[in-house]
Amino acid sequence: MIAYLTLILGCQLAGEVSVTLLGLPVPGPVLGMVLLFVILLIRGGIPEGLGQTADGLLRAMSLLFVPAGTGIMMHFTLLGQALLPLGAALIVSTLATIAVTAGMMRLLAKEAGDA
Repeated sequence: MIAYLTLILGCQLAGEVSVTLLGLPVPGPVLGMVLLFVILLIRGGIPEGLGQTADGLLRAMSLLFVPAGTGIMMHFTLLGQALLPLGAALIVSTLATIAVTAGMMRLLAKEAGDA
């Protein structure tokens, strides 16, 4: 478990370092997640221990939202002032996500029917 946790955190660190050194406009953890994905593609699958470690992290994920929730409550007046643009962005992004998901489902269903 420690080895897989080290792998996950090492990929995140590699992403953070790459973003800092190269000045990329992408969050470091996202680049680290892409790196981990590439490693798993090369390996050909997810090792059982890595899956168990990731599941353990996911079970504790709710704890990671406490600082974000605290920040939201501290800046509640700012959120109230920007309610209209935030609401519009939320609605547009939700509709875009639904449209892209529906399009992908139609495409994948068509390909599955051809097979």
